[in-house]
Amino acid sequence: MPIIENTAGASIPPTEWSGKRFHTWNHEMRRQFGTKVFKVMLDAGFTCPNRDGSIAAGGCTFCSARGSGDFAGSRRQDLVTQFNTIRDRQHLKWPEAKYIGYFQAYTNTYAPLATLKEYYEVILEQPGLVGLSIATRPDCLPDDVVDYLAELNERTYLWVEMGLQTVHESTSNLINRAHDTACYLDAVERLRARGIRVCTHIIYGLPGEDEAMMMETLRQTAAMDVQGIKIHLLHLMRKTPMVRQWRDGLLRFLEMDEYVKLIVDSLELLPPEMIVHRLTGDAPRDLLIGPMWSLNKWEVLNAIDAELVRRGSWQGKHWKGR
Repeated sequence: MPIIENTAGASIPPTEWSGKRFHTWNHEMRRQFGTKVFKVMLDAGFTCPNRDGSIAAGGCTFCSARGSGDFAGSRRQDLVTQFNTIRDRQHLKWPEAKYIGYFQAYTNTYAPLATLKEYYEVILEQPGLVGLSIATRPDCLPDDVVDYLAELNERTYLWVEMGLQTVHESTSNLINRAHDTACYLDAVERLRARGIRVCTHIIYGLPGEDEAMMMETLRQTAAMDVQGIKIHLLHLMRKTPMVRQWRDGLLRFLEMDEYVKLIVDSLELLPPEMIVHRLTGDAPRDLLIGPMWSLNKWEVLNAIDAELVRRGSWQGKHWKGR
């Protein structure tokens, strides 16, 4: 990668990431499709195997009643109506935009193959669509589903997004993930063997985890054969099982400056080619218990940019290779 000198004298990558110091999702979409691309967040009415009792009950302790799809379309509407409602709203501001159908809420491969085909195919027919992103768990990818995903990958721009959250089994058990890291690595290997893009989700601020533990999760993720990453700040939301853990003193909210440092430290360790889908998330204001500073999303993102500039740093600065 060629380098240039910034005003502080530190070597930084040129503006190949649209002027940002990390490999943003927005940059990658414009590179791929030549225009703004929005994810249309969908709720197909699925559940999760750690909610319905098949492997556990209650779900992940941090997960909302809407299966982390609080900003997705309403499951009371059919998928086409959900898609069109959200697309039409975005079209008013971005008439040239394209769209990715994002099956977000709950576990979106946790159904018979015939059901998955019905749901995915109807979204593939929608105007302006350029791809699909499917959020799921690593233990919900049987061979027939992986075969179908490989077929989809030949027909459209496809991502499979999987929640790892943490590599620490003690934390994973505490938050009721009901799968281990070995299961995750196996799923990545099986998807990558078919050429399918994988985005790994991790969470900073989980109960009992310190900075060293969070960075170990990041390092192991950076070493995986995954093409994208989402780093989430833990949001404590009302009516989730984690509220009890918080009341029991198992959870401490990260401060904004802590989080910004963690993110910049993380970006420095990621391979430059890994696409950063997200560096913080959203939670409905009426459900959020904390940390409340997270509601100022753009302030957080601007602070991350400012810290990268202050350090004279960028994504991959300390990346050593796999």
